Formats: sequence, structure tokens, C-alpha cells
Amino acid sequence: MKRFSLLLVQFIFALSAIAQTTSNTIVVDRNGTGHFRTIQQAIDSVRAFNPAGTVTIFIKKGFYKEKLIIPTHVCNLHIVGEDRDRTIINYDDHANINKMGTFKTFTLKISGNDILMENLTVENSAAQLGQAVALHVEGDRITFRNCRFLGNQDTIYAGRENSRQLFDNCYIEGTTDFIFGPATAWFEGCSIHCKRNSYITAANTPQTIDYGFIFNNCTVTLADSVNAVYLGRPWRAYSMTVFMNCTLPKGIHPNGWDNWRNPENEKTVRYSEFNNSGEGATTNERVKWIKLLSRKDASKITMEEVFRRNDIWNPIK
Repeated sequence: MKRFSLLLVQFIFALSAIAQTTSNTIVVDRNGTGHFRTIQQAIDSVRAFNPAGTVTIFIKKGFYKEKLIIPTHVCNLHIVGEDRDRTIINYDDHANINKMGTFKTFTLKISGNDILMENLTVENSAAQLGQAVALHVEGDRITFRNCRFLGNQDTIYAGRENSRQLFDNCYIEGTTDFIFGPATAWFEGCSIHCKRNSYITAANTPQTIDYGFIFNNCTVTLADSVNAVYLGRPWRAYSMTVFMNCTLPKGIHPNGWDNWRNPENEKTVRYSEFNNSGEGATTNERVKWIKLLSRKDASKITMEEVFRRNDIWNPIK
């Protein structure tokens, strides 16, 4: 009888596992009331290139100490937190732990395409002992809405050229180069908080890609002790970054931009500004090798144009 009961339990468990791989909604709860207790278990349950369409993973409030990977074969995924500030994904690797280097330090790595994340916090809480990535993105058509990204150096790696990423109404904080990489990323209505006198961006836009980082209608804020922040410096020669219609506070360095100790970068970088406001938006002392856009030039920089490829992707729908 005991053996029969055990087999019955195993059978029910197996049916449940199969159901999760085909269900359109999966619930994660650290307290055990959902389908899974960890987010990675939920991700791993999704079928490769799921023919059933979009799968939603709903994450209940809690502190999830996980180093997460969404692999290339997991696509069309919608991950939603119950509460942005209380649904927290956290890890604490940094580059100088066992010489792991920057690109293994992530808390969350997204390699699959067509991922939408909402109402979550992704945090790398490592001490300031080296590069420590919270979010590492290599997939295409990736959207983040109402999320927080917390870290110090290298908080967000917008990785892989030709990758398209939208950050909509997000909060991003860090110290040095805390938004970096080769991707095409649009930041709409985001709050960008600088915790140290350093650099906000370090784009690595390939020469053949027209658009790198676009900040539109964003607000930059500074920690109390911060008074000399640069908008960006070029990780590689053809870095492209635009700040337009943004609020820039006193404490933005009057020069605005840095050449990363290489005057040759000044000949190739694609840095520009348009219609920014606030005490840090004054351009009288900006470096001469950036472009102050005309209204006509700025009007051409639209989300539709920036994300244009051979497919049709409209992240604002």
C-alpha cells in the first residue's frame, strides 16, 4: 500500500511538472504557495521555443537570492513581479572573486528573444570591489517596464550588437560606466541615479550600427556628495549616445563628456544632446567634439526609427 501511495504521488508530481511546461501562467513564491519556489525553476520549465505562445511568470513579493539565466531557447516570456520594490532578484558576484571578470558577475542574464519584464528589482549587492553586473542582456526585442536596477560599477550591460532593448519608466543606479555595451537601447522616462563622481554611460556601438543609447525624457539625479558626473565616455571608438529632453542637475561636469584618455576617440564618437533642462544642461562649456542637435535632427530620432530592422517590433503596444 505504501509503495502504491508513493507511486501515486510521483505520478501526480510528474503530471504537475508536465502541466507547468505547457501552462501559459506560472506562479513563483518563496513561501511555497506557487508552482515553484525559485524563479530559475520556473524559467527551466518553459518549453524550448514554446509553440503555445507567450508564457507569463508571475513572481510574488519576496527576496530571491538567485543568479538567473534565461537561455537562448526560452523566448516569448513575460515576467511580472507583484510589487516592484518588494519583488527583488539579488546576487553579489563581482569581477575580482576568483578572477571571474566582468561578464560572469551578472545577477540576471537574458539570452532569449522577445522578453518583457515588469515590476521587478534586479540587484547586484556586491561591495565596491570591482565590476558587478546586475543585468546582462544579449537577446533581441527585450522590454523592461517599471523595473529597478541596483548596483555600483557596470550595473547594466546592454550586450550584443544589433540587440534592441527598451527601458520604460525604470530606475537605474550605479557608480562607474553603469550603463554600458554595444546594443541599441532606448531609455524612456527613466530615473538615472549617480552614486559617485564618474561616468554614466560607456557605449560600445559598432561603426556599422546607427544607434547606441538613447535617453529621452529621463531624469538624472545625484547622491549628496556627487558634483562631477560625465554623461559618457567611449568604451570603443564609435560609441553613440544621445541625451534629449532630459533633466540634468547641477553636478553634471560642464564638459559633459570624456574621451577616455584617448584624443583619437574625439574624431569618431557620436555623442549629442538636445533640449535638455536643469542646471547641468548648460552647453557653454561642453567639449567641442559632440553635436548639439537641431530640432530637425532630433525629430528624426524616434523609437520607430531607432528600432527599425527587417522585422516589425513595436514595444509600445
